[in-house]
Amino acid sequence: MTIPLDLEPKLAAIHGAEYPRFSDAEMARRRAALARVMEQAGVDHLLMCGEQRAGTGVAWLTSWPATIEAYVIVAPGEPQVMVMEWYNHWPLARKLARDTEVRWGEHRGFEKTIADLQSRGAKRIGVMGPLAYSRCKKLEAAFGPLVDLNREYVRLRLVKSAEEIQWMRIGAALTDLAIEGLRREARPGMTERELGAICEAAYHPHGGVTFIHYFLVTPMANPEYCVPRQIASSRKVRPGDIVATEITANFHEHPGQILRTFTVSAEPTPLFRRLYDTAEAAFDAVTGVIRHGTTMQQIIDAAGVIEDAGFTVYDDLMHGFGGGYFPPVLGSKSRPAGPLPDMTLETGMTCVVQPNVITPDQKAGVQVGELVLVTEKGFERMHRVERGLFRIE
Repeated sequence: MTIPLDLEPKLAAIHGAEYPRFSDAEMARRRAALARVMEQAGVDHLLMCGEQRAGTGVAWLTSWPATIEAYVIVAPGEPQVMVMEWYNHWPLARKLARDTEVRWGEHRGFEKTIADLQSRGAKRIGVMGPLAYSRCKKLEAAFGPLVDLNREYVRLRLVKSAEEIQWMRIGAALTDLAIEGLRREARPGMTERELGAICEAAYHPHGGVTFIHYFLVTPMANPEYCVPRQIASSRKVRPGDIVATEITANFHEHPGQILRTFTVSAEPTPLFRRLYDTAEAAFDAVTGVIRHGTTMQQIIDAAGVIEDAGFTVYDDLMHGFGGGYFPPVLGSKSRPAGPLPDMTLETGMTCVVQPNVITPDQKAGVQVGELVLVTEKGFERMHRVERGLFRIE
C-alpha cells in the first residue's frame, strides 16, 4: 500500500517547506480561541506548559513539540514568548515556532518566565498543560491563586478544524502503512519486537513517527491474556497464535489509530471466530449511532451486542483522539469506564471506536476498530485499510 492518491498532493504541498506548516489563518484561529477562553476566565495572562513531549498545547499553539520543558506566555495584544530548554534544541525551536519569540531558558527557564510575567504587570494567571506542584507554588507566591484552564483546553481540542482533520488523514494513512507492512512481511518465528520494527519501517520514510504499536500474541488453543501489551516482548509468533494490534503513527503530532487482528498459519478457532464476529458487530453497532448529537447512553446501548453474545471488554470501547486521549472515554455495560460524560457528540470530533471483545475470564480477546470522524448525519472513516480477520503465513 502507498499513500492514497488523493492524499499525495496534499502531503506534497505540506512537505513543500522543510517542515510542514499550518496556514496563518489556522494559527490565528487558535490564538483567538485562547483569547476568548482567557476573557471568560478573567485572566490577563496565560501560561501554556509542556515538558518531555507531555502536554500537547505548546505544539498546538506554536508548532514546537516541547521536546523538553517549554513555557509560552500568552496575552492578547502582546508578543507571544516561549522560554525553553535545551540550548541544542533552541535553533530548531526558533525555526518551527510560529509568531513566537523563542528564548533559551539557561536552565533557569521558570524563573525567567516569572520575571517576564512580572515585567508585563501580570495580575491573574491561567495555566494550561502539565506544571509541577513546586512551580505552581512559585507562581502563586508571585501572582496569587492560579486559574486551571486545562478543561477549557480539552474543549478547544475536541472539535477539529478542517486543516487539523486533513493532517489527521495523513496520520491515518501513515498508520495504515503499518498494517499493510504486517500483512506483507510478518512471519511465524518473528518476535513482537520485530513486528514493531515492520511498523516503523513502513511509515517512517513518509514522515510518520511512532506513537504506539502494541501487540497481543497468544495461542488460540490455550490463550493467556486478552489485550495488546504496551511493551513488546521477545516472544516469537507461532502457528496457531492470535495477534491483535493497536497502532498509531503521528504526522507532526496528528495521529491515526487502527486496530486489527491476525491469525497465524491457522483458521480461527470457534471461540476466536465468535469473539471476532462480535467485535465487528459491536463496531458496526456503535458507528451506526454515531452522528452529531449522539448521547453517551446511545453508544453504550449500541455496544450491548457484546454482552448479548456472552462477552465483555477490557480496553475502552471508545475514546476521543487527536491532541490527547480525550472525552468521551467509554467502556461498556459490563465494564464501565466511570460515570458517563455529560456531553453529546459534535460534528468535527475525531474518535477511536475499538471493541476489545474478551471472554469474562479475561483469557482470550481480539481487537478491531479505527479512528473515525463524526459528521452531521453519521461518521466517516479516516483509514483506508479494509476490515477483516487477517492471516499471517
